[in-house]
Amino acid sequence: MLIKDILLIDKQKGITSFDVIRILRKKLNIRKMGHAGTLDPLATGLMIIGINEGTKKLSEYLKLSKTYDAEILFGIKTDTGDVDGKIIEEKNISPFKKETIEETLAQIIGKRKIRAPIYSALKVAGKPLYKYARAGNTSVVAPEKEMEVRAIEFLGERYEEQHQIISTRIDVSSGTYIRSIAEEIGRLLGVPATIKNLRRIRIGDFTITEAEKIDTRN
Repeated sequence: MLIKDILLIDKQKGITSFDVIRILRKKLNIRKMGHAGTLDPLATGLMIIGINEGTKKLSEYLKLSKTYDAEILFGIKTDTGDVDGKIIEEKNISPFKKETIEETLAQIIGKRKIRAPIYSALKVAGKPLYKYARAGNTSVVAPEKEMEVRAIEFLGERYEEQHQIISTRIDVSSGTYIRSIAEEIGRLLGVPATIKNLRRIRIGDFTITEAEKIDTRN
């Protein structure tokens, strides 16, 4: 949907946020374009794309709160914070009861300092963390930053290869990494955890129902 030089796009899994820009530039024959917030290749959902004069508004949209539907897998931790990464810790665990999960999710609500993912666009010495990670530079440590979970809802659970996976809906402030929140939930439960699936469904007053999918062929 186009709203005053702003496009709302429903990103599909397996492509980068820049892929979305590249595809739209080709389809619309417009060069001046940018987005308000990266989604990892694993993630799907709402992206705000600024076109021409709309690019001037992107910094405002970056500051908006967001809502995600997140599946969190217990028993595994990866270097990227999601199942696309290399497993760095694995543990056989007994399934948690619904009451235990809900009590733990309630604990995560509020502000707290959590370490950012090493595979993120957060900059250290002027360089995005993911560039250090991809270069194999292990001397750089991702900094802790204040993140805020405003609300979180337990939506259900399922099992895959003996791993418990919970479905959640999480409202967060700008600058909060869901991968870090998933790992923090695991820490509170005493187990490794990672993101299995992630979908962004809201940015400020914009919702996924207003967004359009794009044809990624060619």
